[in-house]
Amino acid sequence: MLPFWIALQFLSSLPIRLPGMPTPQQLGRSLLFYPLVGVLFGSILIGLNALLSGSPVFLHAALLLAAWVLLSGGLHLDGLADSADAWLGGFGDRERTLTIMKDPRSGPIAVVTLVVVLLLKFTAILALVDSHHESGLLLAAVIGRAAMLGLFLNTPYVRSGGLGQALADHLPRTLGVQVLIATVIGCVLVAGGAAVVAILITTAGFFSLRRLMIRRLGGTTGDTAGAMLELLEVLVLVALALG
Repeated sequence: MLPFWIALQFLSSLPIRLPGMPTPQQLGRSLLFYPLVGVLFGSILIGLNALLSGSPVFLHAALLLAAWVLLSGGLHLDGLADSADAWLGGFGDRERTLTIMKDPRSGPIAVVTLVVVLLLKFTAILALVDSHHESGLLLAAVIGRAAMLGLFLNTPYVRSGGLGQALADHLPRTLGVQVLIATVIGCVLVAGGAAVVAILITTAGFFSLRRLMIRRLGGTTGDTAGAMLELLEVLVLVALALG
């Protein structure tokens, strides 16, 4: 189960301590457990949602969003901010875009992007809580992390060396496809028609974002993978809130 703990340590702010430095093979296999980490996140959010039952609905939604951000440690929001800055400031140039993504500073476009994404998340969570569609919390958390597995399965990683390269190089491809299929089936069994709608919409979003990455960078980076996760989570929540 070490690959699961690697995935949980990387994707969350939970106090996970590994027994030693993982091998590249263990890092690659950790991607297979990303959807399971999503199940854990979604389960925690649904449990918190039940505990908050009866509280003022705006506060209820705000606390759920805060817990969601705290669980991930803001990791993927950071990737979204870096990607937003780079996409605007890169002026269509691959190397300039990659350089800006490595800059730890955030520009105005990053701030605006984060505000818009968090506002959409908050209002969508508010709508789901108000309509008692808690399964949307689980679907968003699972589908977003499954999308990262899908991205590493079929998209080149463009930064040589580091954690992302180990993930991409040592991911078991056949098992990865099987995990994605199992994730789709599990989502449909749990949430029925809502899951079908969410999966169809996020599949379209996934390939649209992947196409942008390929055109600009020739592949993905850790930042763009995190940005995809955040955007697809928002897409799931908004689609289900509107439905």
